[in-house]
Amino acid sequence: METIDYNGVQLHRWSCGPSTFLARPELGARLMNWNLRMADGTVRDVIHWPEHADYDNFPKVRGGNPILFPFSARTFHAGKIGQWKDAKGVVRPMPNHGFAREGLFEIVTIDETGFTAELKPDAAAQEAYPFNYRFTVRYVFEEISFKVYLRLDNLGDEPILWSAGHHFYFTLPWHGGLLRSDYRFDIPAKKCFTHAPDGSLLPVAKGWDKDCSFGNPANNDRIYTRLKGDTAAFGPNGGEEDIRIRILNDSNTYSTWNAFVVWTEAVDSPFYCVEPWMGPPNSPEHKKGLHAVNAGEHATFGVEVGM
Repeated sequence: METIDYNGVQLHRWSCGPSTFLARPELGARLMNWNLRMADGTVRDVIHWPEHADYDNFPKVRGGNPILFPFSARTFHAGKIGQWKDAKGVVRPMPNHGFAREGLFEIVTIDETGFTAELKPDAAAQEAYPFNYRFTVRYVFEEISFKVYLRLDNLGDEPILWSAGHHFYFTLPWHGGLLRSDYRFDIPAKKCFTHAPDGSLLPVAKGWDKDCSFGNPANNDRIYTRLKGDTAAFGPNGGEEDIRIRILNDSNTYSTWNAFVVWTEAVDSPFYCVEPWMGPPNSPEHKKGLHAVNAGEHATFGVEVGM
């Protein structure tokens, strides 16, 4: 592991065999980039990071892995966006994707294998989530894979609700001359939903599992859940070079209501996101994929990304 200075910003870089990982643990506990040195000497970006990223607006950069905590995507209460109701029935504010992706973190440990960073909630975070807790993000880097663990410790005397997730930006397409339509995904789900304007989940019509191409615009921003397995795979149509995202089933948040979301920003974006979440969006309202950590206990959501 080495620390580098990029235009006055301190970043951390790990070299693990053919893999290089770049992260900024202190801001959002953000993994920024994973690139892989290929056998022919070329370098392939697996986790996308834009070349001309705006470091002054770091949390909004479309790249890396923004951490979604305490809830993924939008939350609603009685049709009003940006709100959620806690276990005691109190309605509170909640930003889109929570507040960890913009939060300051303190490095707890950092070494040749990875890092652990702890969220330091600011006033806005405390208003949205006024509980006695400790939230940490731990990355473990390996030669052609990595694991990341989101851990919530309940230090108080009442249950805490959460449904966190990841927002991995994957470079796609990753071969010159290929299109999104040359890539497909395989997610072992029984249900597929889209978002309704009021935060409810809209079932997708039958046949959603017949065309799982990244080239089909209808597949953008879909939620796959009621999982039959723990691993999503995606890659070229021929089945070679698949990337696999596995929800670690030894985590105490493992559930059939865990979800994978596929999303991209525009038809010409150089990335497509495949996102493992603890549950579908707006879980505090519809309760699907909503998890509770009891007083004095902890829970972990772990995933592995690899070839």
